[in-house]
Formats: sequence, structure tokens, C-alpha cells
Amino acid sequence: MTSSHSDTEPTPAERHHPMLKLALELGPLLVFFFGNLRGAWLAATFPALTTVGGPLFIATALFMLATVISLVVSKIVFKHLPVMPFVSGVVVLVFGGLGIWLQDETFIKMKPTIVNALFGAVLLGGLLFGKSLLGYVFNAAFQLDDEGWRKLTLRWGIFFLFLAVLNELVWRNFSDDIWVNFKVWGTMPITILFTLSQMPLIIRHTVEEPKAKAGR
Repeated sequence: MTSSHSDTEPTPAERHHPMLKLALELGPLLVFFFGNLRGAWLAATFPALTTVGGPLFIATALFMLATVISLVVSKIVFKHLPVMPFVSGVVVLVFGGLGIWLQDETFIKMKPTIVNALFGAVLLGGLLFGKSLLGYVFNAAFQLDDEGWRKLTLRWGIFFLFLAVLNELVWRNFSDDIWVNFKVWGTMPITILFTLSQMPLIIRHTVEEPKAKAGR
């Protein structure tokens, strides 16, 4: 999987606006945190929001709106939709919509479990068929040899399943506020630390690009 994939090549906009790309991916999560933290104030300021439900439902509605805006802006600016945010966004809309419609927080709290379990299952399932699917997602960022992609795909697959189990443990055993705080301020640092821990593997298995391509 050392060859490039045209659908994963970074667009000029992605190369010139990396902070915008980061903001579009993390922004909806911060909106969700703010919506839950200030749910009562939002309901008092904008009474129409009370029809949605309590603070967690208001936060979810804002999260869904922010997710749609993020995907639309990504499509307009970067000319494509990133795979993982797109899949996550679909699950957000489905489970968030069900949660608000049925006024059942379970759908909202299980969304991270479903998303992470799905990613983990797809990555590990791909390995069973000899496909290192992570390479198709991150090939624009890294050029690794086949063994490197296999190892990285295996590790990320297990990590996604770990996040799914961790989310289940937190939402089933702690309060809504603790779960929301963990979702925003716990999951992100854990993911960043895990990502950094994979750098030695990435460095060991990085493949040099052909000089002809580099000189273009």
C-alpha cells in the first residue's frame, strides 16, 4: 500500500488551511460541550429550544447542526468530505435525531460507542481480508510500507474498540456532566497521546517518495 490514492491526496485548501480543517473537525464537539454546560441559559434565552428537551438534548441538537455545517464547509472549501468525520456525522444525525424524537438519552450516549466500534470492526475486518484500510484514509499524510500499514491498522482498530468500551463504562456509571466532560476533555487527550505513541512505528516504516515526484 505504498502507492498513492488520488482520493486521499490533500487539496491545496487543506495544505494552506490546516487550522480550518482542525476547527471543522473539533468545532462540533466544543459546541456540544458548550450546549450542555449552558443548556439552562440557552433555554431561557431562546425559549424555542425548550421544545427539544433538557440541556443534553439541546446540546445534541446544536451538535447536529454544527456537524452539518462542518461537513458542508468541508465540501465547499476542501472539495471533498473526509471519510471518518462523514461517517461519524451520519451516526450523529441518526442517533441524535432518535434521541431527541424519543426523548431518550441512551441513543445520544451510545453514539460514540457505535462510531468507535464501527471503525474498529471495519479496520480489523479489513485485515482479515488482507486490506490495510487505514492506508486509504491516511495515505495523503504518510507513505508507509505494507507492514507499517498493517501494524498501524491493527493498533488503530484495537484502539477504536477500546474507546467504544471506555465510553460504555463512563456513561453507564457516571453522571451526564461527567460523561460530557469525558467525551470532550478525556477522549481527545487520550487519542492525541495514542497518536503520538505511534510515531516511532510510522518513522520506522516510512517510505521515501520517488525523487522524480518530489522534484515536480
